[in-house]
Amino acid sequence: MNAPARSKDKVNRGNASQFFIAGELCRRGHSAVVTLGNTPHTDIFCSNNQGTRFVHIQVKTFKPGNKTCSVGKKAEQEYCDNFFWVLGGIPEPPSHEFVYYIIPSEVMRKRVSEEYRQWRNTPGAKGQERQDTDLRTVHIPESHSGWDISEYKNRWDLIDDALQE
Repeated sequence: MNAPARSKDKVNRGNASQFFIAGELCRRGHSAVVTLGNTPHTDIFCSNNQGTRFVHIQVKTFKPGNKTCSVGKKAEQEYCDNFFWVLGGIPEPPSHEFVYYIIPSEVMRKRVSEEYRQWRNTPGAKGQERQDTDLRTVHIPESHSGWDISEYKNRWDLIDDALQE
């Protein structure tokens, strides 16, 4: 696949991920709106049906089977308690197995910072000092390295609880 086609595929997969996640939140009885890039750091804005409790969701997409999901440097920022990261594993058709990791922002911030600091302080493959980068990644559990996020697989209850009165 050529570069423009890969880029379009990545954009389409990311857009699909946001809508699949919003759809799951609606299926669970919440009101969810995809912001279409119009809200800083928030891909999905979600509330309870009474409109009295809200959560902000940042979505990052990966292909199931990949070892990592890129989250970027903003994963190290502090956000409010009602902010969540949802890593959406969106498979290639015809597979139907979607994978979601729902991670509170404070957990993401601490763990991504620790992982990056450890990576930065470990010499590269040829013993060289690693250069600073804006790239941050989360290891998908099947990769058996890094922070184990398996406890957050399909943890929709974290968002459900944040939206309860």
